[in-house]
Amino acid sequence: MRCRNIFLVGLMGAGKTTIGKQLARRLDKAFYDSDHEIEARTGVRIPVIFEIEGEAGFRAREVEAIDRLTQLDGIVLATGGGAILDALNRERLRSRGYVVYLHAQPEDLWQRTRHDKSRPLLRTADPLAKLKELYAIRDPLYRETADLVLETGQQSVASLTKELLLSLPEECKRSA
Repeated sequence: MRCRNIFLVGLMGAGKTTIGKQLARRLDKAFYDSDHEIEARTGVRIPVIFEIEGEAGFRAREVEAIDRLTQLDGIVLATGGGAILDALNRERLRSRGYVVYLHAQPEDLWQRTRHDKSRPLLRTADPLAKLKELYAIRDPLYRETADLVLETGQQSVASLTKELLLSLPEECKRSA
């Protein structure tokens, strides 16, 4: 059943990993983060992959990771913010699980990420402008891929997790 897996998509700083861990615990599902899985497989941090292989090299690794992880059963997966850029990733996410878009405005994302030095795409003179640019490109793709859009705004992790649990179809709340 497609609903046995829950996949979280959204821009960096939307809370995919934080909410995903809480959601997995509440649903008694295994939690995975595609970026962390890529780092574990390569033995280096994402910024190093970007530095050595560029964004294209990282995205190729991401396609492989998304394919492998979405074939698992009974999981909550936090995807990298750009995973939805690849049409194959979007199709795999849609067909292999229930997709939740954690939506936030670029200004809120900037507040959450402004001190994080591990985000290669924000290493620019104007990170807020970059977030707005990414949002303009990715928001339609997230919405196209998602079964559910959850506004993240300023709520706490606990209240967002509760809201997400209440919004999920009943069959998604059953453990593997």
